[in-house]
Amino acid sequence: MKKDLLSIKDLTGEEIHSLILDAIDLKVGGWLSALGQKTLAIVFEKPSLRTRVSFEMAMRQLGGLSIYLSASEVGLNQRESVKDVAKVLSRYVSAIAARTFSHQTLEILAENAPVPVINALSDLEHPCQALADLMTIYEKKGRLQGLTLAFIGDGNNVANSLLLAASLCGMNFTLAAPDGFGISDDYLELAYNYAATSHAKIKMINLPAVAVDRADVIYTDVWISMGQENETKQRREKFHGYSVNKELLSLADRNVILMHPLPAHYGEEVEHDILDSRQSVVFDQAENRMHIQKALLLEMLGRSDILSD
Repeated sequence: MKKDLLSIKDLTGEEIHSLILDAIDLKVGGWLSALGQKTLAIVFEKPSLRTRVSFEMAMRQLGGLSIYLSASEVGLNQRESVKDVAKVLSRYVSAIAARTFSHQTLEILAENAPVPVINALSDLEHPCQALADLMTIYEKKGRLQGLTLAFIGDGNNVANSLLLAASLCGMNFTLAAPDGFGISDDYLELAYNYAATSHAKIKMINLPAVAVDRADVIYTDVWISMGQENETKQRREKFHGYSVNKELLSLADRNVILMHPLPAHYGEEVEHDILDSRQSVVFDQAENRMHIQKALLLEMLGRSDILSD
């Protein structure tokens, strides 16, 4: 039975924990030949540095192949319907990683592709990023349960996936955002349901200084994502005061770590040079995209047993 990863809700807390442990093993285990007869199609409507290279290198380090297909080459719903693209690609490749403007595009791909489909970013979620983030936190802190993550800024796709992942794994999650830029009610409802079992605490507030109090992790992301360029002036005004700087870091736990999925807009959501500070783990985050995706690909393509061989 094929497995897709369109949303963090496609996983359980136990599965997230298992993927993290597998990824840590793979990180120190070197290159493998486990996927020597597998091919991944990387279908992108949006450009990317980390997502593209991490998926290509994940497949390469597992002995597999990848094929990158840009927006101009495929033209989802322009040159060809998403449904037909899914059916055609499935005749050639073992799995599809798609980076799309609309989450609905991913759902149509998954409905029509008999091979696994992975969300490499949509307008609603970025599950691979959230998994790499939790892997990084686990590496630095030795646990997830009971830690507190403070997300400062827009309740965007990254925030949605992090909220679900944290609440599944028993991590407390606090979002500090201006009114109108928080996380949607449907994601909050789902997270509260997860938290009822995992005992995570979820807070939605306006004040960054309050959000970071005793936080173990401070997380931020860009205020203006791709496709929101026409909102630049409004968003900069609304998010004034939400920049992560040394003063804000000083209000958190003394062993706090700073996270950002990159690319960063210096002078906006982060002050200059702060991502090179001793608290920053952003480049470990970036590296871990590759390792968690290796674990995910092994699981989805039926070779998770390789780690116990």
